[in-house]
Amino acid sequence: MNRIVSTIVLIFALPGAVAAQQQTPPQPQATPMYPAPPPQAAPTVQQGAPTTGLTSPLPAGQAKVDKTDIASDVEAQLFIDARKIVWGRYSKIKGAKSGDVAVTRQGNVWTIKGRIDSVAPGTEGDWASIDGVVERISAGVIQIRGEVAFRVAKVEKGTPCKVAGTLTFRRSGKSQVWRLAEGDNPCDGTREAFDLVYEKPAEKKPVPTQPKRG
Repeated sequence: MNRIVSTIVLIFALPGAVAAQQQTPPQPQATPMYPAPPPQAAPTVQQGAPTTGLTSPLPAGQAKVDKTDIASDVEAQLFIDARKIVWGRYSKIKGAKSGDVAVTRQGNVWTIKGRIDSVAPGTEGDWASIDGVVERISAGVIQIRGEVAFRVAKVEKGTPCKVAGTLTFRRSGKSQVWRLAEGDNPCDGTREAFDLVYEKPAEKKPVPTQPKRG
């Protein structure tokens, strides 16, 4: 009798056990190459900023810059004469040329805008640009709120890749170059070495007075 009851209980319990086995996925097994069991799924990663468009809005919540904070008059006098852009990605290729940049004072606010178009053989059509407002000028440091973009044909099929927000340019010692600290290309990780270069204004020599003829 007990054997009959046990058989009946087993028959009723069997479907539930089968269902439980179907619901529980098989556990990955460890291997000699992977001592710990591999994860069920790849870890999620934070995606980078979209590269479509060149002038997307800056992060929300930042107040408009209504005055450039000048903590170093010496640095400001140098920076107002930043005239050139040098792009490290192509600067050592024969035939490379610098680009143009302009620092402008508009009342209490300083702005900056510039672009370099690569003309080195094999890089035609690639360019880099800067557009922003100068937030602060201190000894050896320029902070700009804006964006720097890089267009490289072989990166992201030529879609401009950019860094945006508060950007820091640093200069050391007697150097006449401010280099972008956030200069890693967000699309391929290349250190772009994006530089703003001081160019001493040409001195205007006085024209000698011609003697009057009698």
